[in-house]
Amino acid sequence: MERPGRKLPVRTPRRSAGASATRGDSAWGAVLGFGLVSLAADVVSDGARPLAGPLLAQLGASALLVGLVTGGAEAAAQGLRLVFGPWADRTRRYWTFTLAGYALTVISVPLLALAPVTGAASLVLACTLILGDRVGKAVRSPAKTVLLAAAAKPIGRGRGFAVHKSLDLAGALLGPLLVSAVLAVTGLLTAAFAVLALPASAAMFLLVRLRRRVPDPGARVQAEQPTSSSPPTAAQPPPVITGAFLLFGVAAFFWSAGLVAFGVISFHLTTTAAVPVAVIPLLYAGAMGAAALGALASGVVYDRAGGAVLLALPLLIAAVPVLALAPGTGFILAGVLVWGTATGVQDSTVKALIADLVPELRQGTAYGVFAAFEGAGALAGGALYGALYDARPLLVGAVAVLQVVAVVVLLAALRKSRRT
Repeated sequence: MERPGRKLPVRTPRRSAGASATRGDSAWGAVLGFGLVSLAADVVSDGARPLAGPLLAQLGASALLVGLVTGGAEAAAQGLRLVFGPWADRTRRYWTFTLAGYALTVISVPLLALAPVTGAASLVLACTLILGDRVGKAVRSPAKTVLLAAAAKPIGRGRGFAVHKSLDLAGALLGPLLVSAVLAVTGLLTAAFAVLALPASAAMFLLVRLRRRVPDPGARVQAEQPTSSSPPTAAQPPPVITGAFLLFGVAAFFWSAGLVAFGVISFHLTTTAAVPVAVIPLLYAGAMGAAALGALASGVVYDRAGGAVLLALPLLIAAVPVLALAPGTGFILAGVLVWGTATGVQDSTVKALIADLVPELRQGTAYGVFAAFEGAGALAGGALYGALYDARPLLVGAVAVLQVVAVVVLLAALRKSRRT
């Protein structure tokens, strides 16, 4: 019997190595699952992306229209996250937005095969579907990033995002190779778009299976909310917009305005450099390989030096129009690789930076707000490249000025974030 006044020792439960391993295996399974979904979806989206310019040119579009449509598509992919990121945070239905966004992409892209055969409406239909693909990206991206961040937390978000990005870029590499092979065999853009229905179906199949395994973090957040007896201010998350965050967003606007959409580069390749259409997806695949290397390198440097790694981004972007829009094929190839590297740096580092700046409960909103800055810059850049395409020296000078401003604002943002 227990003696009066004496307490028995209390044994606190310890986490066993087996339990930790089980959680780690489950987390890796979720991360790999999201990576495979992104791989299949990027085969679809990035398989079609380098063909947007040639398709629109075939349907009679001008350089200005190509610039506006491709730039507008990228603007939609970024800017509309300002709507869907906060919306996902308010409703906590992250899986609903993820499923809807992927569905919009995997439906829009294969339907581009029908655009050339729809007569007078062909150009309008093609523009609408190109925009639809990127709107799908805006719908799913903030919500999917929140899901991935929650799934990767037990194993470390840095490693989780790195593995996911590697699989994502593998799809961006395989997609152009697939459509290039189809073009080499058939010579038909319609066949190249139609074959993308296969990976589109695979993406949705994998996503539905993953939905059954990965819980929605919205349910966990609601379960962890304070009870009614808690002070009402305890559940209020800090604001998203801080001085450092705002400066980073402004810098993102300027570097995005200078980073040309690949649709303009592919338009230049087919109309000025006389590069066969079947070769363009191969060049895009090379750009995605450069993006993977840029993402890995910037990720390593970010872990050691923080956001200062982004100072390399404006330098890369300033070199793109000098090389990618040159008349010589060798310069264009170098420009495509620089473009890919810049895209990889921008894609991999920004998410880690935002996660460090913003509390977890507001990350969906933060990704949406930051993407709005990038989207506005992409829209401005599409108009800039379309209007100055025939005046290359002015275009190169305008991009250089934009990147100088980006460097100045970025330095101010880094300084303010260190103080914070």
